[in-house]
Amino acid sequence: MKNRVHLKEASLVVLSAFFLLQLAACNRDSSSGDVMASVNGRKIYRSEVDKYYANQTAGSEQQPAGEQAVSLRLSILDTLIETEILMRRAEKLGLLATDEEVDRKLNEIKSPYTAEEFKKRLDEKKITLDDFKRDLRRSLTRDKVLNKEITSRINITDQDVAGYYNAHKAEFNFIEPQYHLAKIMVTAMPNPQVHNLQNSKAQNDADARKKIQMIANRLDSGDDFATLAMNYSEDPETANNGGDLGLAPESALKNADPVTRDAVMKLKPGQYTPVLPLLNPANHQPYGYMIVKLVSREPAGQRDLNDPRVQQAFRQQLRDRREQLLKAAYYETLRDDAKVTNYYAEEVLKNAGAAK
Repeated sequence: MKNRVHLKEASLVVLSAFFLLQLAACNRDSSSGDVMASVNGRKIYRSEVDKYYANQTAGSEQQPAGEQAVSLRLSILDTLIETEILMRRAEKLGLLATDEEVDRKLNEIKSPYTAEEFKKRLDEKKITLDDFKRDLRRSLTRDKVLNKEITSRINITDQDVAGYYNAHKAEFNFIEPQYHLAKIMVTAMPNPQVHNLQNSKAQNDADARKKIQMIANRLDSGDDFATLAMNYSEDPETANNGGDLGLAPESALKNADPVTRDAVMKLKPGQYTPVLPLLNPANHQPYGYMIVKLVSREPAGQRDLNDPRVQQAFRQQLRDRREQLLKAAYYETLRDDAKVTNYYAEEVLKNAGAAK
């Protein structure tokens, strides 16, 4: 009997020790540098952040250091947190992208390249094929969720279109072809008037070059132009509406600097330029960088509301504006409902910005 009591006590000691070790391991896991954030219990590890960090800085002449590196990691981590929140919403709605959908999109993207060329592009971005497929799955899933929750619910009425046309009729009598453009801008001097969603501002030229290259890499990976503009553009006039510049006459392009003009006039609707220097019109000296997207190209003449193309263009413009507004609100509401712990942000605060 006494032996059984001792055995039971020994077992309790062993079990207690086991649970204490497990608890200690969990505490080390969440507070160490390996786990950078937790979203509804799902951990985001440093290795994942580092992969995106390497991808977004690929092609930069100098790697970020000090506060710039910390700021970029915070931004990447915030995007991963947002993505994880959206993935969990997709799971609840039964909208996670399937293997068939991912493979179909992958084959579509790979089709212009040979196997060697495509692998080279992945190597340049410092990602594996599995990484690329993971991002494709996330991107397709995001599109499915936003289509169900936002896009499919937007209704632009004929009255909306007519009201918009009557308020802007004079603007649609084109004496020359028009280019509907959007841009993402980054400057070397922080502007207090810039209020993008990430509150992201380059501090100097080196910082600006790293930031615009990161944006270019994300565009090449399939990220939405308007969303990136809202999150990162430093143009105080257009950041809040997805970088939309509206219509510009062809003559304005001809008067632009030759590099910008040639790059834009080569574009087809939906395409965007490589990174371009942003020149001061007074002295033609660069003060930042930009990427310009051609949304559409319009011929000369008065646009009549009865023209189906005009109605479609107005309807699309109104839809795009409403969609960007609703997406921003939707992300905020999802985040409010999520349980998020950002260990890395806590570490940055604790170390007064000196986190690695």
